[in-house]
Amino acid sequence: MSTKKTFSLVKPTLDTPFHIDFDWWKENERSWRIHLRSVMCAEHQELYLTWDDGNMIDWIDPDTAEVKVVDGMQHTLMSHCALDPEFLTARTSLVEAVFRLFLTNGNAPLTSRELGQALGRPEMTILKTLAGIRVYRGLRPYCD
Repeated sequence: MSTKKTFSLVKPTLDTPFHIDFDWWKENERSWRIHLRSVMCAEHQELYLTWDDGNMIDWIDPDTAEVKVVDGMQHTLMSHCALDPEFLTARTSLVEAVFRLFLTNGNAPLTSRELGQALGRPEMTILKTLAGIRVYRGLRPYCD
């Protein structure tokens, strides 16, 4: 039996947290790994050309010391490539900037207010973009 996430029909507000829904990527974008690879640093773009999709790695949570199996590409992107100062710049488009910010913070949920402060962009523009009918880059409201 599938445990598909359902989303509220309540319209998001400035205080609604968002995140990257990687399950949305997997279900809706066949090229999601190509996009993830494209935002990696040159070193890891080269490395991941030869990796199979779905390579999982063991990762130790620094807070709990629990060993978790995680997607190797996502982990490398968030723990290494996203830390490069050129990963997220003032010239990055809004949707891409929000996407990359979530990669730099480990995909911890953020509200439009927090995103606006972090990116120096208007919070209402961010909310209107993320709360619209179209889903950009898997950026969706966060549901527990």
